[in-house]
Amino acid sequence: CLSLAVAASLSLAATAAHAEDKAAPPAAPVMPKIPAPADVGKPPADAEKATSGLVTKVLQKGTGTDHPNESHLVEVNYVGWQQRDGFMFDTSQKRGTTAKFPLKLLIKGWREGLKLMVAGEKRRMWIPADMAYGNEPRGPGKAYGDLCFDVELVAIHPGDPEPAAAEKPAKKKKAH
Repeated sequence: CLSLAVAASLSLAATAAHAEDKAAPPAAPVMPKIPAPADVGKPPADAEKATSGLVTKVLQKGTGTDHPNESHLVEVNYVGWQQRDGFMFDTSQKRGTTAKFPLKLLIKGWREGLKLMVAGEKRRMWIPADMAYGNEPRGPGKAYGDLCFDVELVAIHPGDPEPAAAEKPAKKKKAH
């Protein structure tokens, strides 16, 4: 009986040691809980409204003088909420660092709003669904509908230049 107990104990120890040898997969970043601002659902009267439907308000003036364009890489801190319920669906804070994106690849509302900004500026953007991800859910926890973002433009970096006309591949002629 004693040898069975010793064998079982050794077996458990070997199993535990084997489990330690296997590295656990890295944990997914934890989404911090950032409460929605009081005006998440409706922009205040002093917010600026563009003809496109984008509404913005400067929360903190920037120190830069240049505005990004489609060729730039933008470095930002951001938080995004759904306007209808204040659900926070994304934030750069889950990475613990700023996020960098090619401006030309962002949703239309971000592209338009970021072009108004200078480095160091923080702006709240109320983005209509047609300038974001649309009105239909794309999956559980995915943003849809009208959105509200707080975006801080940390820096503007050079991006990939557009190819010169001579470097662009020739367009194929359509077959008749």
